[in-house]
Amino acid sequence: MPKRSAGLLLFRQIDTTTEVLIGHPGGPFWARKEDGAWSIPKGEYGDDEEPLAAARREFVEELGLDVPAGEVIELGEVKQSGGKVVTAFAIGADLDITDAVSNTFEMEWPPRSGKLKAFPEVDRVAWFDLDTARVKLNKGQREFLDRLVAASAG
Repeated sequence: MPKRSAGLLLFRQIDTTTEVLIGHPGGPFWARKEDGAWSIPKGEYGDDEEPLAAARREFVEELGLDVPAGEVIELGEVKQSGGKVVTAFAIGADLDITDAVSNTFEMEWPPRSGKLKAFPEVDRVAWFDLDTARVKLNKGQREFLDRLVAASAG
């Protein structure tokens, strides 16, 4: 059974431009990676949790901000190259991300040092127009942008 993640993709309209909110993963592996490294705020969930509930939980954990109110749009699932299945939901809402603060994880750093160091799960979040988001996002999640555009047009 593949690992499953669920996430929320916030979107807003600025004049005629659609922007989406995505996050850059924290930690030393991602420190120098930019294009193709960003992700929708998401995280793993088990059989005992519904995907939307997991997506809401992960949003709060990774941004330290409440999920804004708004209509939830189902964006379906994608399978990333590593095999993980990601389920995404979109909400149209503006959100001030000035005070966004992620939860942290620990890992041995530097490698084989025996020392644990804490890193944020998400080291920064930003609003990007759709064209820029296509470049920034993990390629396995870019399909969600197309689905968002299709759902918004319908």
